[in-house]
Amino acid sequence: MSELGKGEKAPFFKGVNQNNEIISLADFKGKRLILYFYPKDNTPGCTAESCNLNENYNIWLEKGYEVVGVSPDSVKSHQKFADKFGLRFNLIADTEKEILKAYGAWGEKKMYGRTYMGVIRTTFVINEDGVIEEIFSKVNTKNHTQQIIETLNNLVNYNNGKRRSTTS
Repeated sequence: MSELGKGEKAPFFKGVNQNNEIISLADFKGKRLILYFYPKDNTPGCTAESCNLNENYNIWLEKGYEVVGVSPDSVKSHQKFADKFGLRFNLIADTEKEILKAYGAWGEKKMYGRTYMGVIRTTFVINEDGVIEEIFSKVNTKNHTQQIIETLNNLVNYNNGKRRSTTS
């Protein structure tokens, strides 16, 4: 699969969340979406990222966004993770890695000279029409909300306001 880019239609996805409910991209038609892919529940970076988005969840709602996290962990793992940290948004259990692969968030990684397949931490900002507005491949896990808002604000300023503001 080729790498996704800004301005492209977001790939359709469907999966089961921490409450055993089926969630799909179609559920967010007409809404903006922060779709983030993370490696594993209850690990330091993933917990920091998820908690940062959760702590700022009301800001996202005020700006017209929903937040959805995706990892290869099980529904049960997501239930425990969401309960432990009071996460208020959907976490999709992508145990078959179908969504991860569709978004290019599953691939070859290297650590300590070892090569292996794993989750490539990535966040996609998707607009009301299902089009990818921004992609974050270098995620600041502790300040991800600020990172997203600053980037979107800079895009609006760069385009001299021609693009409808996604952050105001």
